[in-house]
Amino acid sequence: MTIQEEYAARHPKSAVLAERARRAIPGGITHDIRHLTPFPVYVERAAGSRKWDVDGHEYVDYWMGHGALFLGHCHPAVVRAVQEQMARGTHLGASHEPEVRWAELVNQLIPCAELTRFTMSGTEATHLAMRVARAYTGRTKILKFTGHFHGWHDGAVAGVNPPYEVPMSAGVPGATMDQVVICPPNDIKAAQTVFERGDVAAVILEPAGGQAGTTPTMPGYLQELRALATRHGVVLIFDEVITGFRYAPGGAQQYFNVTPDLTTLAKIVAGGLPGGALTGTREIMSMITFRGDPGWDRASRVAHAGTFNANPLSAAAAIATLELCADASLQARANKSGDRLRAALGEALKKAGAPGTCYGEASIYHVSFEGKPGLAGFDRPRKGALYHLLRCALLNNGVDCSANHGWISAVHTDADLERTVQAYERAFRAMVADGAFKGL
Repeated sequence: MTIQEEYAARHPKSAVLAERARRAIPGGITHDIRHLTPFPVYVERAAGSRKWDVDGHEYVDYWMGHGALFLGHCHPAVVRAVQEQMARGTHLGASHEPEVRWAELVNQLIPCAELTRFTMSGTEATHLAMRVARAYTGRTKILKFTGHFHGWHDGAVAGVNPPYEVPMSAGVPGATMDQVVICPPNDIKAAQTVFERGDVAAVILEPAGGQAGTTPTMPGYLQELRALATRHGVVLIFDEVITGFRYAPGGAQQYFNVTPDLTTLAKIVAGGLPGGALTGTREIMSMITFRGDPGWDRASRVAHAGTFNANPLSAAAAIATLELCADASLQARANKSGDRLRAALGEALKKAGAPGTCYGEASIYHVSFEGKPGLAGFDRPRKGALYHLLRCALLNNGVDCSANHGWISAVHTDADLERTVQAYERAFRAMVADGAFKGL
């Protein structure tokens, strides 16, 4: 059988659910990245580093809740904390002690953090960061880099995927797009030219590189950008939705020893439940603070609401998670596993006779059939059909991950890694047998 024939044969219940979903949900999916040809797999339960689909297949999981589950699925401490809070209330409609403890932990761990405000997602966090920076500086423009992803709100959809002149989404007004200035990553002179215009409020970037390091950041670039932003009075925003608490207890800013003015967080910050945060210096974050001055409170303050901000369940999961993530040995172990897995997957590609490479940093790995990106990233669209085929082949062999990358958790074992390498090698060989790489 071909890869897709085997996939269809192994996942009949998922196929039925996919058809049901298409009748009830636009496109049949609730997150663009879950789109998979011919249909997505439907998962029934998960624990630790494993999960099981509706057809009874077990997988070593590298989705890890889209990178949110650094402690794995259903960590006992997190489950216990959420169950205890559930009995006390899911939404108190009031301030509560856990939100204070949650903020204290973020402020303790993240180097730039002096004050923290909670949101319900990373997209909300980056949206709030841009608004706060504009209010603080009195300027309107935001500089972002090609290939970097900061959520799906209107102010962030420019320059995400090549061709970069085409927005990530339709339906965004041109006037909104005009407030975003796009530069290539790793080019400090290009950033300097933009800053010299004098109308840039902030620069936002993923410090480890665009889209979870798909386009890595060049050594020394963050230090240069920090100095440049300070010189021009531009707010430096690190989008650590992915890297926060993963690269190190203090995120990529601790890992690279560069401190931004503001940091956006999600995923791990809420312990695998819905939640995000904006954190940063007291001076800038105080733009959200009520002062009791009617003029300030009505016209100068940055408004921020949200029914489920810092909800007690997310706070409980977050506290349990961040108290454990403060132990740097967890990140060190996951990062070491990342080094081992990247090297082994590179060898698996060679053994199977498949083109491409494996690269990445810390506990994130990328499989690329186009080779490593240049300093400006990939200059043309990726070969999406190949990555869909790879994911189907991996699912056929007991591994689940994103189409071209994976997140290693603190609970993946040596046995998990060994099984994963074997699955990738079988998947690569199946792709070669299917003729997937002909013409490359």
